[in-house]
Amino acid sequence: MAYIANLSGTCLVALDWGTSSLRAFRLGANGQVLEQRNRPWGIMNLPPAPADQTGAGPGAAFERALQDTCGDWLATLPSVPLLACGMVGSAQGWREAKYLDAPTSLDDLARGLTVVGRGSATPLHIVPGLLQRGGLPNVMRGEETQVLGVLADATLVGEGPLLVGLPGTHSKWVVAQKDGIRCSIQRFHTFMTGEVFAALRRHTILGKTMQPPTEPDDAAFAQGLQVARGSDTDLGLLSHIFSTRTLGLTGTLPATAQADYLSGVLIGHEIAGLARVHPPTSAAPHQLVLCGEPDLCRRYTLALQAYGFAPPTIAAQATITGLWQIAQAAGLVTTTPHAQPTPSTRSLAA
Repeated sequence: MAYIANLSGTCLVALDWGTSSLRAFRLGANGQVLEQRNRPWGIMNLPPAPADQTGAGPGAAFERALQDTCGDWLATLPSVPLLACGMVGSAQGWREAKYLDAPTSLDDLARGLTVVGRGSATPLHIVPGLLQRGGLPNVMRGEETQVLGVLADATLVGEGPLLVGLPGTHSKWVVAQKDGIRCSIQRFHTFMTGEVFAALRRHTILGKTMQPPTEPDDAAFAQGLQVARGSDTDLGLLSHIFSTRTLGLTGTLPATAQADYLSGVLIGHEIAGLARVHPPTSAAPHQLVLCGEPDLCRRYTLALQAYGFAPPTIAAQATITGLWQIAQAAGLVTTTPHAQPTPSTRSLAA
């Protein structure tokens, strides 16, 4: 047995809790990451109950996931605030955090936190998602925190309107505004690009002829971009998708290039739609920021430039910055770290 690590300086435990994973962060007095842990306990893959525990409420599995991930932190610092964003606040999550209507601001999100009681332990606060009403309504959950993290970073963005791209399974493009210390989200668009790519690759005939490349094929990706914006654009996305197969059958596109080509076609159509709504040649273009996995941001940068957009700024660690901003606005944190018990009383861990 040994004492657990020194946890002094901790001001907030921040959770990025999605569908497939849980990331936990210990944050210091300036929002800096003191320690990070990753677990596979997304809301669709929670740890099972021990054999001797039956009949527990629906929140028990979420509590088990939390304890497995950072229970030693919480035991050692019982008063540390706990803040989460992501699908943990969905209808399938620990507790549904109702959507706020867009447009919304940092202060609105901070006032709209959902509180989950944990008995005598520190409650969990969950950031609400956003709902954009209209004939074709739109939603986001988790991305609002990333966008606020981008807006808070003065080294990334200046004041004025921004267009923040969040490429992924469901790519988001968020129109945001920064005026001094006031940050707001105006409206947003969603494209199911990543999920459609995965479905086509795994569950249609297109995947039958694909072989994984040893490294990304940028030439094939650029070819897909060109098809999406070339002379056959009137035929539309469904026709262009099938060309992945026909180019392979005719020997024009190697098996190892087909996935990158399909990626180019799909991302090309996404950026084409974006360019129609937010023309890159407008008189007052938005500041452009990408926030996501590095290679995916690299691909989107190529696509944006192919459609005439300026090179975007790339953001990192935006979720953590956003959670810190929300915690401050909600009054959950101060610059005074939570004290750690003395060695004679603090918790032990194997």
